[in-house]
Amino acid sequence: MSAPDQLLVVIDPVARRSDGESVRIAKDVLSAGSSAKICFPDGPQEYARALARRGSRRPVVIGDDGSLLRMVTLLHRERELSAGALSMVPVGAAGSLEIARSLGVPMGAVAAARTVLEGSARRLDLLVDESDGVVVGGLRIPATTGSPGSSSDHPPSVWDTCRSLVRTLVRPTPVLAAVRTHRLRVEADGVLLSDVDKPVEAVSVRSTSGRAEVVVRPPAGSPLRAVATAVTVSGPDFRYRADTVLSGPVRRRTWTVRPEAWGLTLPRG
Repeated sequence: MSAPDQLLVVIDPVARRSDGESVRIAKDVLSAGSSAKICFPDGPQEYARALARRGSRRPVVIGDDGSLLRMVTLLHRERELSAGALSMVPVGAAGSLEIARSLGVPMGAVAAARTVLEGSARRLDLLVDESDGVVVGGLRIPATTGSPGSSSDHPPSVWDTCRSLVRTLVRPTPVLAAVRTHRLRVEADGVLLSDVDKPVEAVSVRSTSGRAEVVVRPPAGSPLRAVATAVTVSGPDFRYRADTVLSGPVRRRTWTVRPEAWGLTLPRG
């Protein structure tokens, strides 16, 4: 068989445990239509070794969004992400396949496996930070600290507790959701969108058409939007969710768009 027909099929251990039947079906379809080497890594090191030894075989992952992200990250750090297209057969709980679904990967095991064999590569953008972290789907920085005034300088007395109980019994007090905010500096290509003197509820970044779409959401009013090639967020310690991975805390991070940095096999047309 020619090199494009040779596959390295990496089966994630979580997929094997969660839906062994779908894994078996996908493996049978891929083995019937190609020269497939099947790998069953039990941990990150075995996963990395399998990819490093793939030679000319096209990498295919059977698993959930986390499996795809692991493969993209490993190949990016080895500077081999642009060498060819990746393929995926999504197997896992519905909530763990949102990125695959958004990218256009078929959800059924048979349809996805046939796409691996018969589909075409589509080049996709990537967000990359200065620590070699990657973002395939989207980035979000939600506020995680409580709103000001949520705690008291003095513990409540027994009398205060009794009065509160009486008020509750007579007329229940409506529960108001606390607004959580950040104090962050957000820059898009060096242009200041928000500074630490203005609270924000969340910051989100998503790459599309070779650019990054940035949305800064204040507690009130309309969101601030911008399009850029690089986004820098700084300020007090903050955590961020890159795809499904929660990272941090950090005080500064810059994400840069890499247009068409990687390829994914998707249905033709």
